[in-house]
Amino acid sequence: MAPGPLRVSRYTVLAEAALAALVVLGPAALGGAAPWVSWPLCVLSGAAAVLAFVGARRQRETPRVPLLAAPLVGGVVLCALQLVPLPPGVLKYVSPEAFALREDVLVPLGLEGLRPVSLDPSATWRELAKHAAYLLTFVAAAQVCRARASRQRLLAVLAFTGAAVALVGLGHALFGVETLFGLRAYVHARPPLVTPFGNPNHLAGFLGLCATVAVGLALSKQPRSRAWPFAMAALVSGVGVLLSLSRAGIVFLVFGQVLLAAWLLKQRREARTPARPAWGRGAAVLLGLLAMVSVGVSLAADQLWAEARSLDGVEALGRGKMEPWPMMARAASAFPVLGMGRGAFEAAFPRYQTEPNPNTFTHPENGVLQVAAEWGVPGLLLLGLGVWAFVRRVRREDHGPVELAVLSGVAALGLHNLFDFSLELPACAVAVAVVLGAVARPRDAERGVARRTRMGAVPTGPALALAAALTAVMLLALVSGRRRMADAEALLAERVTAHPASAEVRALGLQLIDVHPADYLLYRLVAMASVADGATGARDALTFVNHALYLRPLDAPSHRVAARALLHLGRRAQAFLEYRLAHDAGDTRVLLTEAVPLARTLEELETLTPESPGQASELAGALLAEPARRALGLTWLAWAREHFEGRPEATALWVREARGQLAQGNLPAAEAACAEVERRAPDVLPTHLLRADLWRAQGKQAEALQSLESLAKRFPQDVELAFTLSTRQQEAGLLRRSRDTLAVVAPYLTDTRQRARLLSLEADSFEREGLLARALEQRRSVVGLLPGPESHFAVARLQELLSRYDAAARSVHEGLRLMGQGDMRRAEAEAWAARLEERERALVDARQRDLLEAPKAQADAPESSMGAP
Repeated sequence: MAPGPLRVSRYTVLAEAALAALVVLGPAALGGAAPWVSWPLCVLSGAAAVLAFVGARRQRETPRVPLLAAPLVGGVVLCALQLVPLPPGVLKYVSPEAFALREDVLVPLGLEGLRPVSLDPSATWRELAKHAAYLLTFVAAAQVCRARASRQRLLAVLAFTGAAVALVGLGHALFGVETLFGLRAYVHARPPLVTPFGNPNHLAGFLGLCATVAVGLALSKQPRSRAWPFAMAALVSGVGVLLSLSRAGIVFLVFGQVLLAAWLLKQRREARTPARPAWGRGAAVLLGLLAMVSVGVSLAADQLWAEARSLDGVEALGRGKMEPWPMMARAASAFPVLGMGRGAFEAAFPRYQTEPNPNTFTHPENGVLQVAAEWGVPGLLLLGLGVWAFVRRVRREDHGPVELAVLSGVAALGLHNLFDFSLELPACAVAVAVVLGAVARPRDAERGVARRTRMGAVPTGPALALAAALTAVMLLALVSGRRRMADAEALLAERVTAHPASAEVRALGLQLIDVHPADYLLYRLVAMASVADGATGARDALTFVNHALYLRPLDAPSHRVAARALLHLGRRAQAFLEYRLAHDAGDTRVLLTEAVPLARTLEELETLTPESPGQASELAGALLAEPARRALGLTWLAWAREHFEGRPEATALWVREARGQLAQGNLPAAEAACAEVERRAPDVLPTHLLRADLWRAQGKQAEALQSLESLAKRFPQDVELAFTLSTRQQEAGLLRRSRDTLAVVAPYLTDTRQRARLLSLEADSFEREGLLARALEQRRSVVGLLPGPESHFAVARLQELLSRYDAAARSVHEGLRLMGQGDMRRAEAEAWAARLEERERALVDARQRDLLEAPKAQADAPESSMGAP
């Protein structure tokens, strides 16, 4: 007689509870992005595996490791290999890039120790712990889910966790709360649906898997009263995917549902006997799916339409996430043997970035490129092994609706990660490990627990020992990987900001560089501290900044630091070349704010000149704006016009030439330049404005004003033209006509600055007309729009004219409060305030004297009248 099913051990129940806690932990820990999540992840996964194997011993079961565990085992082994310190000769063969980093960067700094393959060993230690945790989670789930009830409960936990996350987002949207539970605000993200997931693509991936699993549970063989909660969970999670506005998430949610439907239909057609209840329940679930799509679309129709319009075909998609893929593929090709180190992509990729980008690439947002870059060819082989094992599992013939739903959801999430990296974080990774463990059970799981019939003992000892040892390894790995790159950068930046001795910063920097050798920012921070010492620290600054540029050639701040160091050393030509490289690397303001004021000769300006005529025009404007440098600017402008000749944008340089000559008072040269502009662009507004300004400089005021008025009729919506015309009309004494011009253009104002300028011009016209009270009212409105020092000073000037000295003094003090401490005008403003306060005191004293003398005058008046003859 065959033995009956054994009672499930309490250790197995505890293992199931640990797995359920892992499923909930990921979403609760900000989608797995919280730095502290690794510790509970490792503890719970280790506890789940140990308890599962102890439960197997108590239930007299044989632990089995499914084939799907092989890629996870390989990942743990690869991470461990990447952390082994290698002699230079071996490192050169295994990873030429890591060897070059050691020889060219670290050894010259005195860091001559053995180096591993990983370019960020601390991150690889953390990834080793995570992969071991995923392995133990998967093995524990495969053991626990031998029992149907345990499998059902674990999958239900995932389904309802997804629904709870979606409900959190719906609640925030309903009450208009833009911070998580009113406590946490996302700084670098603006998720359309506020949930613990800051990344909407990660949210969509997790909810898509939960929705698909919930559909499978609703289709499983159980009473309808127990199926409807799962159908509702699927509905809520699906609505959450739609409201996340993740285009890839929505596409792969639909893909997962269609794949599940296709598998179920295929299974039904191949069955010898039709399953009676299938169509009724399947139709109900299909209607639920349609309801999910309808509700989601109705709630977010406008946002979904905006997202759809933002993706204009394959070309727009290529300009998005797919655009950096060729760079990332080239980076991966540099590490074929063992990769750059698991988790080291953020630190290592900047060296291979060939296009400037202000954002930091932490992941390639493509699972294949991620594996290829961080694990090399062995990682791709493991990925292929995982896909083969997954397909082999799919081809089994004993799948029910739950198993098919799990496989559909995992397939959709895997394809989604060709455009995302949600599987790099514990929320989705743990969920996949648990659900795959649930479907990777042995074939005898449906008959209850498996028994050994020949002998009473089961070989759980080695498995239990291995789980305990792997748990210990995880915890040790977390200790070794406790130092994060972001924390090191923050620590060193704080130290640099405090301005200690550069030797102290250098010592701390070398300690941190030894831990994170590929982090370019650490080298740049040390260089910034050294260059602050002037010529004494310039050479040391160049050493570190060259290493920073080796690790990130397109780092604009590093080029700027290099330029400052070269200036301290007197190597001006190279310094201005570095300024130009900083501009080309993405620092669009470095030329105007720092480089141009330092340039002294035409050759230095030629070195700074960018290749775009538009940017060269800005450079010309900066040079011509300073009277002391205007002659040098005109000389450079003659060279620039010849250099950019033949390009359509070169006309702007001729405009700059004409205005520069006007500013110099050289009217014949300005006339010649204006004629050239009219020849190149005869019928555009800037050309007509230039001609009007030239007529005005030549004393032809009437012609200039008439030209501007005719232009205002041709371009009635041009705000800047109206402002110019209003100013000229005020200069001509046409004050009412000036205000009429401003009234015409008022409906076309687009921002606060334009509104403030219109009010200022109106105030000028009222003041010229003597209507000081109305001018003061307009100036106060300007203060409300742009509360700067100049706005307050303009109010104070009018209040002084109206003899409101106390109010004028308060306005001056408001302007002083907004003025910088180093402003050259501060002393003058303080003297003005003191003068106003003194005049107010004199006025108050005069009034008090008048009040005191008035009663005396009244008392003396009767006496004089009585003494009259």
